[in-house]
Amino acid sequence: MISVKNVTLSFGKRVLFDEVSLNFGKGNCYGVIGANGAGKSTFLKIVSGEIEPNKGQVEITPGERMAVLKQNQFQFDEFSVLNTVMMGHTKLWQVMHEREKIYAKEDFTEDDGMKAAELEGEFGEMGGYEAESNAGTLLNDLGVSENYHQSLMKEIPSNLKVRVLLAQALFGNPDILLLDEPTNGLDIETIGWLENFLADYENIVLVVSHDRHFLDTVCTHVADVDRAKIKIFSGNYTFWYESSQLMARQLTDKNKKTEDKRQALIDFIARFSANASKSRQATARKKALEKLTIENIEPSNRKYPGIIFQQQREVGNQILNVEKLSKSVDGRMLFNNVTFTVNKGDKIAFYSRDPLAVTSFFEVINGESKADKGHYEWGTTVTTAYLPVENDKFFNENLNLMDWLRQWVPEYITDVDEPFLRGFLGKMLFSGDDCFKKTSVLSGGEKVRCMISRMMLQNPNLIILDQPTNHLDLESIQSFNESSANFSGVVLLSSHDHTFMQSVANRVIEITPNGTIDRLMSFDEYLEDERVHQLREELYMQPA
Repeated sequence: MISVKNVTLSFGKRVLFDEVSLNFGKGNCYGVIGANGAGKSTFLKIVSGEIEPNKGQVEITPGERMAVLKQNQFQFDEFSVLNTVMMGHTKLWQVMHEREKIYAKEDFTEDDGMKAAELEGEFGEMGGYEAESNAGTLLNDLGVSENYHQSLMKEIPSNLKVRVLLAQALFGNPDILLLDEPTNGLDIETIGWLENFLADYENIVLVVSHDRHFLDTVCTHVADVDRAKIKIFSGNYTFWYESSQLMARQLTDKNKKTEDKRQALIDFIARFSANASKSRQATARKKALEKLTIENIEPSNRKYPGIIFQQQREVGNQILNVEKLSKSVDGRMLFNNVTFTVNKGDKIAFYSRDPLAVTSFFEVINGESKADKGHYEWGTTVTTAYLPVENDKFFNENLNLMDWLRQWVPEYITDVDEPFLRGFLGKMLFSGDDCFKKTSVLSGGEKVRCMISRMMLQNPNLIILDQPTNHLDLESIQSFNESSANFSGVVLLSSHDHTFMQSVANRVIEITPNGTIDRLMSFDEYLEDERVHQLREELYMQPA
C-alpha cells in the first residue's frame, strides 16, 4: 500500500499540492490525469522519493519494492541492453555483483564460502537464476529483438532505448510500478501488449498517460489532479469523463428537478457498470462501480477547446485518386505501389509498421515532397487543411498570435478584424493578452493549438491529420477527437492514439513496402481480422 499524508508542495507563490491525503491499494491501477502543468509527473516524483514535499509524507508498506520508468535515455549508455533491464531490480543486481566478486577472489576463504552460500540463497529467492531469460523475454515482447540484447545502450536506436527502459521498470514484478507516459515511442501492437500486461498485473500501478484507450484498458481508478488537490474515482478514464460531463450539464440546467438529475446519473452508472463487466478486471471494476454514489461524481472545471470544422462547400464526386505511388529514402522502401480512390463520406485511418511511411505519404499528397513513381490527383472541389507531424517551419517568424493567424486567412474572407481573429484563437483557449503572445515562446501543445486554429480558418471539406494528438493534453485530444468524428467532410488520419483511430475511421488503408491493404471496416475490426493479419505478414516479409 501507498499512503500519502497531508502532502503540500509549492514553488514560490504557486501551490501545486495543498494537504493531499490518499491511499493506493494493491491490485489497482490508477490513471493520474490533469491539465498540462497540474503536477501529474511531479506527484509521481513525490511518491518515488525523487522530490521532497514541503510538508507531509509518503509511506509505503515495509518490504515492498518500487520500480519507476526512467526518462533519461543516456543514463545507461555504458551498460548492455540486457544488464540495463536487470538493473531494474536493484537488490537483485547488487546481489549478483557481490556474488561475482566473491567468486572472483583468488584467496577464497571459508567465510567467503559462507557468504557466497547466503548470497546464493537470496539470489535464488529473488529469481536470479531465471533473471537473464526473463529479461530477454520482456525485451522480445516489447519489440527489442535478440540481436540487440548484448549491445551497449549507446549503440541502439533511440526508439528502442525507450522500450528497454520500460522493460527495466517492468522487470521482476515490482510491488509498486510508477509509469510516466509509458506508451511514448511504442507502436500500436506493442501498446496492446503493454495493455494486456498491466490489465493482468496484481500489484499497484500509478500511470500518467494521454492515451485514452490505454487508460481505459488498464485503469481501475482515476486520480484527478485539480485545484491543488487529488481525488480518486472508481472506473476508467471514459467513465470519469462522461460522468463528469453529465454532471456538468445537469448542474447548468436550472429547470431540472434534483431527483431527475439523480435518476439520470443512477441510470448512467448502471449502464456503464454493465459495460465494464466485459473488461479483464471485471469483478473488481464492477464492484467498484456498484459502490459508486452520486456524491462521488463532480463536474470537471477544466476548459475544453472548441474545435469546429465548417465546410465552405461540400466536396464533389472526385476527391482523390492515387495511382501506384512509391517512395524510398536512402535505399529504404517506405511505400510501394500505393493505389486507392477516396470517396464521399470516407474517414480513412492510414497505418504502417513504419511511421515514417505514412508521414512521407502525407507529405507527397500535400505537395511537400515528390514520389519516386506514380501520381495522384485531387478533385477540383476539394479544400484541404493539413496538420503535419512537424510544424516548426510555420513558426519561423517571431509574430504575435494575432498576426500569425492573420497570414493564413483565405483570400475570399475580406472582413478580418481583431474580433474575427480572436474568435478563432479563443476557441483554442487563447484569450485576453494570450493573443499577443509571441510564437517564439510557445510550447509544443500551444503550437499545435495554433495549427488547429489555422485549419478551422480554412473552412476545409477534407482534413489530413498526421499524429494530431502529439503535445496535446487530454482535454484538447478529447475535443479534437469528437470534432473529427462529427466532421461532415472527409478525414485522412494517422495516429498512435487508438481511440482516435477507432472512433473516427470507417476505412483502413495500410501502406507497406510491397503494396497496400484497403478495408471498409473500423480500426479495431482491422486489427482483429485474421485474414488481414495473414496478408500483412506476407507483404512485410516480401523483399521490397
